Amino acid sequence: MLRSLIVAILAIAAASCGGDSTSPSSTSGTTISIVSGASALTATANSPNPVTIARGSTVTWVNNDSTTHDQTADGGSFNTGNIAPGARASVTFQNAGSFPYHCSIHPNMIGTITVQ
Repeated sequence: MLRSLIVAILAIAAASCGGDSTSPSSTSGTTISIVSGASALTATANSPNPVTIARGSTVTWVNNDSTTHDQTADGGSFNTGNIAPGARASVTFQNAGSFPYHCSIHPNMIGTITVQ
């Protein structure tokens, strides 16, 4: 029984590993962390960055910083609204393309989402 439990734990651990942010997401959701100290950063303010996802996928930004941020597409196709520290906001991407974005409160914070 202990062996079966160990095999099950290893199988779960293996299944949860893998995938990098440069290949399309195989799930319907991707999480991006707004990192601590993000307002003083540029392309490293969001992690991972860049991100490539499949059409129909949802990106969720989690604010791990101590100040409020938002995420706004450079072309205006999406805006998360304000994301308070510890909060999250999500956007679902239905169309293929490249979506550069920034924080409108701290415009130096930039990222790119590619939807395939």
